Amino acid sequence: MFPWRWLALLALIPLSLSANAGVKVKLTQKGLDFGRELFVASLQEKLMTIKVPDISGTERVDPIGKVHYSLTEMRIVKLGLPSSAIGLVPGTGFTMTITNAFLSLHGKWRVKYLRFIKDRGSFDLAIKSLSITTSISLRSDNMGLPAVAMASCTTTLGGVSVKLHGGASWLYNLFRRFIEKGLQSQLQKKLCPLVAESVSSMNQFLKTVNVMAPVDRYAEIAYPMVSSPDISSSSIGLNLKGEFYNIGNHMEPPFSPAPFFLPNQEQSMLYIGLSAFTANSASFVYNKAGTLSLKITDDMVPRSSPIRLTTNTFGVLIPQIAKLFPGLMMVLQLKMTKDPLSSIEANKVTVDAKSSLTAYAILANTKLAPLFVLNLDFSVSARVNVVGNKLAGAVTLNRLDMSLGKSYVGDFKVGSLSNIFQIVLKWVVLPTVNVRLKEGFPLPSLGKINLKNTQLQILKGYIMIGTDLQNSG
Repeated sequence: MFPWRWLALLALIPLSLSANAGVKVKLTQKGLDFGRELFVASLQEKLMTIKVPDISGTERVDPIGKVHYSLTEMRIVKLGLPSSAIGLVPGTGFTMTITNAFLSLHGKWRVKYLRFIKDRGSFDLAIKSLSITTSISLRSDNMGLPAVAMASCTTTLGGVSVKLHGGASWLYNLFRRFIEKGLQSQLQKKLCPLVAESVSSMNQFLKTVNVMAPVDRYAEIAYPMVSSPDISSSSIGLNLKGEFYNIGNHMEPPFSPAPFFLPNQEQSMLYIGLSAFTANSASFVYNKAGTLSLKITDDMVPRSSPIRLTTNTFGVLIPQIAKLFPGLMMVLQLKMTKDPLSSIEANKVTVDAKSSLTAYAILANTKLAPLFVLNLDFSVSARVNVVGNKLAGAVTLNRLDMSLGKSYVGDFKVGSLSNIFQIVLKWVVLPTVNVRLKEGFPLPSLGKINLKNTQLQILKGYIMIGTDLQNSG
């Protein structure tokens, strides 16, 4: 598990620097602090693995002359990083500062002096007021994925003290300053490479950013950045493509995202804004794939409905049907003539659809006899909600307008069919759509970082989700 997963949201890759965003993301200071805590935990885990090489040397100590010494089998036994802070460098990246850190180290010592006298024992080393400051740069790789690198690192070790146990411990005090200086030098050499290793190891996990997220067997949604991160002194702004594509056949829709801007809110860790462009690109993709067409049969109509898809039912309103095709079952074929169009206003999401509906009688030989074609112009209201890391929804019928496209059974008044097709839409078509909408589509995400405490607002031109983050890894 690599816990610095939040940072991927800060470095998604620019693929088209001139395009508007379909989706916007903002990481606030609260979100940065969430990431800081995860990074400190990761760094502490790394620092506990420090392997301090054996140290040996010779020093002249009065009055006994040369003393040969060695420190071996050294290991970290305690480490604390109690204070840390993260800061943004506008337009560049981040700085992470850890202060008042401390560590304890245990090892063994040996000495030899006056050519033949030897002694040994153990020792404990304590370091106080350890500080680490690192700068992290953000960049992209050639696949449109985020990548990070340590730009700089400095460490400062405060007080270093060593206590010798066993043997001629008195002797140690004679050359204490030499030992403390050697240990301090070795530890300083180890710290920044470990910090760099911690930062570098993030890149494997950053590849789990859902830059291209599968939705179902027809579609996937792209979340690469369309411009460089907007790094201010208090937040990170990301402009993501937010576009649906047919799997294996990426084709741009005949429209582009309209510009929009997230409000200056800081209560949540993360804000996600989804424009109507994202929904409309989904309509373009699914209509192109043919999945918005629907064949409606009588067994899809609830048993409790007084309306049946039979020539007898329709013959009550259009007598020619009962005369020409008595006692037959019917089938309806609904097909979108244009891509459904979503619009987002304050507290309201509306989808307008234009379609054709062809009614057929099912003959005894199972062939279909066309009866009429209607032009349907209807509008639905959408309710949206966040489920896990997905945006889901449901629609209800607002309005239905019908006109006769073509009749194979003579003239009739279209208005007489209004109640029937209101029922068909409400009881068959929209429930079928809602089953799919309930499954939702993935929001921008990273690994096992989950959304929690989500709040959803419908604003003019976009839907905004405010959320906190939770590491479930």
